[in-house]
Amino acid sequence: MIVFGKRLSEYAAFCKLFLVLILIIGIARLALSLGGAPISIAKWISITAAAWIGVLYYAIRVHTAGFGGYKHLLPICVLMNVAAQIIIVPSIILAIVTGKDNIYSLPEYAFGRDGKTWLHAGAHLLIGTTFGPLISWLAGCVIMFITSVILFITRKLAGKDKNTGAAAGA
Repeated sequence: MIVFGKRLSEYAAFCKLFLVLILIIGIARLALSLGGAPISIAKWISITAAAWIGVLYYAIRVHTAGFGGYKHLLPICVLMNVAAQIIIVPSIILAIVTGKDNIYSLPEYAFGRDGKTWLHAGAHLLIGTTFGPLISWLAGCVIMFITSVILFITRKLAGKDKNTGAAAGA
C-alpha cells in the first residue's frame, strides 16, 4: 500500500523502534496487572507516555532525517496508535470474557465507569485508531514546525558566522 508516495513498509521500518517499544510496554503492563502486581506499579508503565515520546521523536526525526514532511508524520502516528490498540482492545475483551479487571479495564481508565464493556473496547477500536492519531499528528506538526524554525535560524546564523569570518580574514 502506498501512502503519500511511500510504501507502508517504509513507514513501519522508519518507526520500528517505537512500534516494538509500545508493544513491549503494553504486554508488560498487562502481564504485571494479570500477575497480581499492584496497580500503583503497573500504571507507571505507560503505552500513552511511550506513544507521546514517539510523537516527539518522530516529529523531529521525520524532518531532520529527510524522510518527509508533515503528511509523512500522519501514517507514523497511525501506526503507533494501532500498535497500542493491538494490546489494549484484546485486553479489554479479556476482561469482558473473564469478568476480571486488568489494567486496561479499570474504572479509572474508563472515565470512572466499568471498563469491562464492549462500548469501551469499541471506543478504543474506533477512536483510538482515528481521532487518536489525528490528535498526536497535530501535536507532532507543531513540534515539526518549531524544529523547522529552529533549524532555519541555526543555519542562517551559521551562514552569517562563516561569511563574517571569511570577510574578517580577507
